[in-house]
Amino acid sequence: MVRAIVTDPFASGYFAIKEVAAPQAQPWEAIVQVQAFSLNRGEVVDARNHGRQSRPGWDFAGIVIEQAKDGTGPKQGSRVVGLLPMGAWAEQIAAPTSLVAEFPDDITFAQAATLPVAGLSALYTLRKGGMLLGKRILISGSTGGVGTFAHQLAAQSGAFTVGVARTEEKAQLVQEAGANEVIVGDPAISSLDTFGPYHLILDSVGGDTLAALLPQLMPEGICVSMGHSSSPYATINIRGLGGRTMYCFFLGEEINRYSPAGDLKLLGELVSKGQLVPKIEVEASWKEIGVVAQQLIDRKFSGKAVLQIS
Repeated sequence: MVRAIVTDPFASGYFAIKEVAAPQAQPWEAIVQVQAFSLNRGEVVDARNHGRQSRPGWDFAGIVIEQAKDGTGPKQGSRVVGLLPMGAWAEQIAAPTSLVAEFPDDITFAQAATLPVAGLSALYTLRKGGMLLGKRILISGSTGGVGTFAHQLAAQSGAFTVGVARTEEKAQLVQEAGANEVIVGDPAISSLDTFGPYHLILDSVGGDTLAALLPQLMPEGICVSMGHSSSPYATINIRGLGGRTMYCFFLGEEINRYSPAGDLKLLGELVSKGQLVPKIEVEASWKEIGVVAQQLIDRKFSGKAVLQIS
């Protein structure tokens, strides 16, 4: 038996640590002793709305204690980072080697744990814009995990990026992440055309914000909708949008189009070189899962929350 976080409607914060069966690996899976994992708003919301007991968790970082039987992936003793569709919040997990990568020794487990969902989402949404050198990019949700990574990666690519922040204090955080300009206030009613039009827009807000962003695209521009923290519904005026594209992004599909293990290795190398800096706002024991998850839902912090398994 191993310990894992499971949903429990009767527990404080809706999550509890309980004993579950130890993982049994398929030939293409490695057994990983998890050291840390990060939280993503989507997985917390989904877990709390699930309606029955489940094993949540996407991101993890840890040590391989059993290499995959087919000989693929990192060897025993390797420090690795990866993601699962569910169940990553546990002492031990079985992970497909296609979703696992080694990371440099000068990176902490906490830093590595921020990379899978947020880092890959930022990387893959930016790739929708093709060559980014000299292009104008607008990023909503700039203070979240995906947003801060996207600003940094876009800056590395030579793009001119514009961020969105609700307050002047958060605007400073966005500038520190590499934004050239920051729009302060509600993006649905702000003067979004101040720095536009844009070749690429990354939106994680949805609702009225998405409707306001689409007209800011230049011809042949693309808006990547990767979330709907405000609302999954939007009323869009399609007049004048000829030639523009909206792409609905879902990481679970995108990892089948790319090489997540190789891309996680790339992100880890960028962190090691200081070219990508994970913004960890909360770091605590996994025993605090209920409290930290509620803080995430209530938007009490920007950046990422990482929990350590003790």
